[in-house]
Amino acid sequence: MALITRMSRLFTADLHAVLDRLEEPDVLLKQAIREMEDELALREHRIRLLDHEREQCTRQAGDVERELVRTGEQLDVCFESGEDQLARTLLKRRLEMEQVVARLRTRIDVSAKALAAEHEQLDEQRRAFDSLRQQAEALLQDLPRSGASHAMPYQPPVTDDDVEVALLQEKQRRSRS
Repeated sequence: MALITRMSRLFTADLHAVLDRLEEPDVLLKQAIREMEDELALREHRIRLLDHEREQCTRQAGDVERELVRTGEQLDVCFESGEDQLARTLLKRRLEMEQVVARLRTRIDVSAKALAAEHEQLDEQRRAFDSLRQQAEALLQDLPRSGASHAMPYQPPVTDDDVEVALLQEKQRRSRS
């Protein structure tokens, strides 16, 4: 039984090696980069939609607030003229408009928070994408042209801390010169 298991593993390993050679890693890597770019574009589109919604709500709220001012002026005229029935109608309209403004302000706040979260996620995705793209470009340059793949040692991405240390070292070097 152990012999059959070993033979099965050897056959599976050989089959995987053949498939790896057929798959052309550079093509797969380029496709993965395109998919990441598409995801970034989709997130940017969502950000534009959220920003448009927030701007539209802000404009609507401004329009309703201007109408509220006008209604207040009309109420002054009604009270000066003793037109209580007309004043009631205007008060009802003012209360409705105040509710509309409150709803719009809530939507503006929700949109602003969602927009901030989307921007944060987009920034994270861009940083990760840039790092992976740099690694992919280095990997693609090192791939042999025959299409056979070889294992590359993992190299961690350059972090902001690495950049800061390099900056301090460069400043030190230049101050000595």
